Amino acid sequence: MLIPGVSGGTMAILLGVYDEMISALSNIRSHFKHNSLILLQFLAGAAVGILLLSGPFLTALELWPKPVMFFFLGAIIAGIPPIYRKVRVSRIKVKNILVAAAGAAGAIATEYLPSGLFVVSSGGVVDPVAFAMLFAAGFVIAIALILPGISGSYVLLMLGMYDLTLAAVHNMDLPYLVPLAAGALVGAFSTAGALDRLMRYHPQFIYMLIIGFMIGSIIQVFPGAPAGLDIPICAVTLIAGFGSVFWLSRFDAKKGD
Repeated sequence: MLIPGVSGGTMAILLGVYDEMISALSNIRSHFKHNSLILLQFLAGAAVGILLLSGPFLTALELWPKPVMFFFLGAIIAGIPPIYRKVRVSRIKVKNILVAAAGAAGAIATEYLPSGLFVVSSGGVVDPVAFAMLFAAGFVIAIALILPGISGSYVLLMLGMYDLTLAAVHNMDLPYLVPLAAGALVGAFSTAGALDRLMRYHPQFIYMLIIGFMIGSIIQVFPGAPAGLDIPICAVTLIAGFGSVFWLSRFDAKKGD
């Protein structure tokens, strides 16, 4: 989940735990003890991974920003074909193109959000307005984590909060992390049921929307053309990002066969 472009939902599908996770979220009340235990296992693993890797990721982003962004770019590009395979259409219909275009437009439109809208300085006390902004960002991130193809960390990147959030996790900045986590929890539990139904009954619509969003996100993540020694380095990291997600997607393809 720390890598923008690598969707937590897609990873859950590749690992064979997506249906179980969504079912536990959407039916938490009916079988509270059982579903809570399932979710706690996911949360514990996620927490350990984030705590261990947030520092190295932050360091890499500070030292090699352009190569790291090209790695993310490769990951996003490689994630599109596996999602398209789930559309399950014999030909691309006009409505599917329109849905994908809407998703791309939505991703590109985030570039025109007011600068610093969701950016709150880490460290110190968070005022009510900042709390509300962080809560709203957490809510959006939760939806991104649940939907396959949309990366929660990419949403942070689009909102200008990625490196700030990594720093907050690394420094255990609770005034920053608590409202973000609260928004994520509320977003996950309040939208899981609706998303579960949409994925079951309107999969083509949702997957084409996700594909459009991913295509639009390529424009957002692109850090500009590299120059000098950055050219071969960025080429290698682009291929590495693409190759990593492509390799993982082969497992999902084999399971589908």
